Amino acid sequence: MVRGTKTMETLTINQDYVSSYSKQLGEPDWLTDLRLQAFAKLEDLPMPKPDKTKIDKWNFTNFKEHTVESAKLDSLADLHEDVKSLIDLESTTKNLYVQVNNTAAYTSLSSELKDKGVILTDIHTAAKEHSDLLKKYFMTDGVKVDEHRLTALHAALHNGGVFVYVPKNVEVAEPIQSVFVHDNPNTTLFNHVIVVADDNSSVTYVENYISTVQNVEGVFNIISEVFANTNARVTYGAVDTLAEGVTTYVNRRGVAGRDSRIEWALGLMNDGNTISENVTNLMGDGSFGDTKTVVVGRGEQKQNFTTKVVHFGKHSEGYILKHGVMKDSASSIFNGIGKIEHGASKSNAEQESRVLMLSEKARGDANPILLIDEDDVTAGHAASVGRVDPIQLYYLMSRGIPKVEAERLVIHGFLAPVVNELPIEGVKKQLVEVIERKVK
Repeated sequence: MVRGTKTMETLTINQDYVSSYSKQLGEPDWLTDLRLQAFAKLEDLPMPKPDKTKIDKWNFTNFKEHTVESAKLDSLADLHEDVKSLIDLESTTKNLYVQVNNTAAYTSLSSELKDKGVILTDIHTAAKEHSDLLKKYFMTDGVKVDEHRLTALHAALHNGGVFVYVPKNVEVAEPIQSVFVHDNPNTTLFNHVIVVADDNSSVTYVENYISTVQNVEGVFNIISEVFANTNARVTYGAVDTLAEGVTTYVNRRGVAGRDSRIEWALGLMNDGNTISENVTNLMGDGSFGDTKTVVVGRGEQKQNFTTKVVHFGKHSEGYILKHGVMKDSASSIFNGIGKIEHGASKSNAEQESRVLMLSEKARGDANPILLIDEDDVTAGHAASVGRVDPIQLYYLMSRGIPKVEAERLVIHGFLAPVVNELPIEGVKKQLVEVIERKVK
């Protein structure tokens, strides 16, 4: 039991458990040491302080089980129907990883990509079979262990995730997809995802977090680290649809090298309280970052979304586009931060955040922030919070469209800039269906 602060009093795991868990997985010494060092820092590190969102009473540490063992899949046909709809079951060359709760249940990578040296494997196998490569990227230049208590907790207890590596000069034409299935009410997920595109390579990676069980209380602590090395490109799509009782902390971090590109298309559709951090560090000259995020909040949920692009390299370009819809008594904070460091001359930081509220009790707050420490740059921002435009409704209704249908069309049009960017049709269809269900 870790004591000393109210937040940690519910954590029933101790240092001996962390050590034995790592040894049980057969992890290398460096990873065991990282876990133990992270665990030792928990009491001294502060909780994150998301702007305008009080999280002191949120549950990040009280869970029934650290890991839930699930059966491996003999066939994708054994999956829940909602999960199968995300996957192209007819493709014989699918590049796919499926994790059920904490179990790596299915992995498929085409022989062509294997021959080129592409790696797609669960994070635990990566630690054993690709130890040096994983060590190079695991919580080093992306998310740091000691940023705050939740990153340290993640480093100590990570119990799932996937490792994707694309070697130099390899272009992956077909998307690589991960599906993380939550179908056991006792599941606690400290999931770690690493996607690396080495020099002159490219990859599209898409992931889904999906709950097929409801009426649960869970803790999910998710970290993704994305690396686009020199002249590389990573397109990263995600749709999160976790159940109402799941408290989620998710941190997606990108590091872009010289002349590289990282593009995000994120559909954040959880029904529970959520903190989301998405940061892209444009380290190299000529690097490019583009983040598109769509959010729908409903019920009583509270959410905080921080999207940040930091310019270190000269001639770097960063774009942020966030559209959110709030209904019922849901409330969300949208923080957009464009930061241009000293020396990042000729850079461009642009952002736009818009929130549409569908009910009197719904709340949305859009906060555009520009932090400029260099003179020879361009930057701009736009933000709006409001209700459905009555002129748009009137125009559609004047064409014989009923009011309810007209509102639906306005909402889908409002969210389309992000929805249309998702690169897998099954995932795009899922996001449209989730939006339809949440705003109905």
